[in-house]
Amino acid sequence: MTSLVLPGDVIPLTPSSSSSFTLGPGIGIASSSSSSSSHDPTSIYIATRAGLLRSTKGKSKDKRDSTWVEGRTKRYVPAQKELVLGTIIARHAEGYRVDIGSAQMATLDSLAFEGATKRSKPNLKVGTLVYARVSLASRDMEPELECVDPATGKAEGFGELKGGVMVNCSLQMCRQLLTPKSPLLTYLATSIPFETAIGLNGRIWFKSPTVGQMIALKRVVEGVDAGDIVVDKTEIERVAKAFLA
Repeated sequence: MTSLVLPGDVIPLTPSSSSSFTLGPGIGIASSSSSSSSHDPTSIYIATRAGLLRSTKGKSKDKRDSTWVEGRTKRYVPAQKELVLGTIIARHAEGYRVDIGSAQMATLDSLAFEGATKRSKPNLKVGTLVYARVSLASRDMEPELECVDPATGKAEGFGELKGGVMVNCSLQMCRQLLTPKSPLLTYLATSIPFETAIGLNGRIWFKSPTVGQMIALKRVVEGVDAGDIVVDKTEIERVAKAFLA
């Protein structure tokens, strides 16, 4: 599903289909009943910003699809269950305050890590980059993060990201990279070995054996995001080699 929507437009989700959807950024609920359930049969879904209405098939354990409004913006609005990259900006007795690029700072409990206990907590410094999951997002509260998969209790890749380089880009770019049909990372891997973590808050982390390779990855992604580089296998390989030279 891909169509242009404006703020206030009704999103065509029927009661039967909405039960299999997770509502993402750019979609609000205008319920015609007193029920606050997002899947109430009388709920009406509306766009809260201008952009393209997109959806993707869910591959998680709950088999839920997701739908959202995609726009060219770098201002992130936290949504529950989304993956984000954040920078620790302060420490306190119970945990950390984390910058995720939203209007409010997020909180990360020191126990929200694999194997963390009151006697054994991670000791993260200010400036540390973490890969986390939004566990709570509300308009009236600061977002909360966790660095553990609640289904397994394991880190599953969440936690501190050591070394590497972080790239800031549009929210649209990050969502595209996370879709199965996006070939950019596959094309880059033919020229440069790397690890990556992608946050839906407009941040991407790369780690390669050399600084030059990480800079090349950063410049390619920034070029694609700006529209200066075409996502074509031959073109990506050529540009990546040029940046490595």
